Amino acid sequence: MTIRFGVVGTNWITDRFVQAGLENEEFILTAVYSRTEEKGRAFAAKYAGASIYTDLEEMVSGAEVDAVYIASPNSMHAEQSLICLNHGKHVICEKPAASNSAELKAMINAARSNDVLLMEAMKSTFMPNFGVIRDNLYKLGQVRRYFAGYCQYSSRYDAYRQGTVLNAFNPEYSNGSLMDLGIYCLYPMVALFGKPDSVKAVGMMLPSGVDGEGSMVMRYPDMDAVVMHSKITDSYLPAEIQGENGTMVIDKINQPYQVKIHYRDGTIEELTLPQVFEPMYYEIQEFIHLLKSGQRESGINSHANSLAVAELMEEARSQIGLRYASDL
Repeated sequence: MTIRFGVVGTNWITDRFVQAGLENEEFILTAVYSRTEEKGRAFAAKYAGASIYTDLEEMVSGAEVDAVYIASPNSMHAEQSLICLNHGKHVICEKPAASNSAELKAMINAARSNDVLLMEAMKSTFMPNFGVIRDNLYKLGQVRRYFAGYCQYSSRYDAYRQGTVLNAFNPEYSNGSLMDLGIYCLYPMVALFGKPDSVKAVGMMLPSGVDGEGSMVMRYPDMDAVVMHSKITDSYLPAEIQGENGTMVIDKINQPYQVKIHYRDGTIEELTLPQVFEPMYYEIQEFIHLLKSGQRESGINSHANSLAVAELMEEARSQIGLRYASDL
């Protein structure tokens, strides 16, 4: 069974998604939505056979697509997902799936009422070495700390410092360091350990109204978690999961390619699995597998995990004073 995909958005991430999808023989691109016909045509020209739409309702009203990948600005995710879901189309939506938990709950309800699949496109949790992390946690003994950071100086920050506020630093699009980068640290944490009991957040707000960087400390019954994120500085630290028997070291929590355990006796166990495909291939593989098997929710990027992460970010934003137009 070939799954016919439509895409919303024509930026670089959509290109990567389609390129990764075409590595799967069950993926075919049949439609492209863009707000402008010019951009839509330029994107579709790279992938023969795809129709171009400037009206999302029109794209999902017919039988040309089975599923839609949404990669528009964060603030548009919920509205566009709801249009697709309510037309009976399956949706894989870029992270963060929504601006807040209320929007995400509406999306989940729409998916269930229309009997369609909804999955947040957090790629890292489907990569081969995330499975390695999950399957080898027991070797650490009692886990006491999860530490992860994603700090990457944004190429758009230079323009911001010169007085030009691009989308990446514009609160109208539900952007900022936490939503764009911090989520890469939070989602694996929730997938591995569940939702923490409490969270304390700090952050540096920029004059445009979004956070440039921040940190979070979260408490579980028997462990804590520390997360750092930034769009205005760089970090080269690996992620760690610290246990009483040893510490698991992960090169990049947002794209885990290397995993090893340093045991207390000084030995090191290399756990890394080779990765054949590009990172986004594996989330597409999961999505197609779910559709073919008639499932309506991923067991890894589950509705519950996505909602827990959305609520964590919402609480953190409340603590640092970051609000979006769609917040209640």
